[in-house]
Amino acid sequence: MANASDRARRDTEDSNRRMLRARDAMDRAYAQPLDVPALAAIAHVSPAHFTRVFRATFGETPHRYLQRRRVERAMFLLRETGRSVTDICFDVGFSSLGTFSRTFRDIVGESPRAYRRSAPEAGVPTCFAMAWTRPRG
Repeated sequence: MANASDRARRDTEDSNRRMLRARDAMDRAYAQPLDVPALAAIAHVSPAHFTRVFRATFGETPHRYLQRRRVERAMFLLRETGRSVTDICFDVGFSSLGTFSRTFRDIVGESPRAYRRSAPEAGVPTCFAMAWTRPRG
């Protein structure tokens, strides 16, 4: 019995490490074109298995995680720079302004332009700004 439970625990730890490796790659290269087969290769599993296990491990699909990561970076750029929404859209990895705006609105609850207008003023401590502006979805 102990051998079976030890093996199951080791298998779970190995699976978690593989998923973390892929998630870390998404965090580092969020602006790059990343697809499930490439991420599955990083985790050394099949694409179908990768999608199932990633969702079970992190509570969202790899695609949604990557979208959310890109939107978080866009939120920072909208708050901290005067760059155009279009430039920010492409810089964070979206290939279409329409898709970026729709995804941003789905996650944040308002358009990128509206978010920029409502962003906290300069001088607000970062910890408060991050708490107030954290995406909902």
